[in-house]
Amino acid sequence: MSRYHEIKHRVATTFQRHVGNPILVRLPNQPILETTGRKSGVPRRTPIGGRRVGREFWIVSEFGEKSQYVRNIQADPRVRVRLKGRWHTGTAHLIPDDDPRARLKALPRFNSAAVRAIGTNLLTIRVDLDD
Repeated sequence: MSRYHEIKHRVATTFQRHVGNPILVRLPNQPILETTGRKSGVPRRTPIGGRRVGREFWIVSEFGEKSQYVRNIQADPRVRVRLKGRWHTGTAHLIPDDDPRARLKALPRFNSAAVRAIGTNLLTIRVDLDD
């Protein structure tokens, strides 16, 4: 990762962790991804943007395998997703062969624009929902 991308990643994740995520996680209609902390075993909730298509929920991670929630998925792919205030269980799959820029065109516009603007290593994730 270039020095520019490293700084961009550090600034964005610091802002998300301390400002954006604490606000967004409280909004009732904000989609939330809940993973299990790979070291702590504690549930970790991350506001996300994405779209449900049938029994699948699609996300694009802006920092790929550097994202903490992606690293948690790698350790334990069982997740929960809160959609419109209701929790759904499922199994997350990293899809490195998918074209994340094309995928973003099918996801909510505002979040997709933010992911494109700050992302340095886009990665598609599909959650197969149990219900």
